[in-house]
Amino acid sequence: MRYEMLLSEAFSEGIHVSEEYIEGNRIKGLYSDNVIWISDKLKTNTEKYCVLAEELGHYHTTEGDIIDQSPIVNRKQELRARLWAYEKAVSLSKVIQAHKLYIRNKFELADYLGVTEYFLEKAIERYKEIHGLTVNHNGYTICFEPLGVIEWFE
Repeated sequence: MRYEMLLSEAFSEGIHVSEEYIEGNRIKGLYSDNVIWISDKLKTNTEKYCVLAEELGHYHTTEGDIIDQSPIVNRKQELRARLWAYEKAVSLSKVIQAHKLYIRNKFELADYLGVTEYFLEKAIERYKEIHGLTVNHNGYTICFEPLGVIEWFE
């Protein structure tokens, strides 16, 4: 369901999305000139959702050809695209919503958010790099290690 919603969002932005054979096993998706290719080797819509989110991140944040990741400027653009995807799929507000629904572990959280556990783990790592071990968001404190949400009383 989330994958289809993100496909619809891409379409409304004028982006064509195609599931195609992509040479090799490392590349799961590519973006160029308002076209996103998603590897037809991906088995689940959850995996496709995570890849599509990142490729949409490239649409919104990347300029030029960054396939060669040796220049630091290309690596920074890759990180920006991934952060866009993390904020789209694993936003701090969604983590708080999950807490309110009594979701208590990473497996349940990944399932609730419709992402893979790997994607969730990478999002948490990136949030730790940006915010440190905790962040205050909308009256809640989100702890990234161990993962949890603290609701403060007034």
